[in-house]
Amino acid sequence: MNFRKFFLTVGFSGLSPKAPGTVGSFVSLILALALLEFLHSSSLFLLAVLISIIAVKQINIYEKEVGIHDSSEIVIDELAGMWIALSLSGINSENIFITASLAFIFFRIFDIWKPSIIGKIDKDVKGGLGVMGDDILAGVFAGICTAGSWQLIDKFLL
Repeated sequence: MNFRKFFLTVGFSGLSPKAPGTVGSFVSLILALALLEFLHSSSLFLLAVLISIIAVKQINIYEKEVGIHDSSEIVIDELAGMWIALSLSGINSENIFITASLAFIFFRIFDIWKPSIIGKIDKDVKGGLGVMGDDILAGVFAGICTAGSWQLIDKFLL
């Protein structure tokens, strides 16, 4: 088995014939929720940073091998972004379903829409840093929006 491809496709979830980014994000969400049973959200953030550093180098190697920049099968960037969104969201056992759902939705919106600097990074930054950068920033925006939304839900609806 090619470990690089397994890593970059998040257990081959990026090989999904339809919506590989969404499938990769969902698999990443499930992995994060499993990890959050044992780890604090700050540890999830640190894992996302570590994985991002490793992924930049591995993406650079992979892109040279296949000759394609930001191949749709690479979804390790979705994992990093999703985990960052969750770690910034204020997720806890009390709000896990709502927060996880909001983080997923906001992350997919920012990852697909690519507003502002997210789109600029996607367009202008090459190599592994470009592949990872836009999703990392989408994760930050999604985490902030999720935290804010949870505060509004908690204050006015619950």
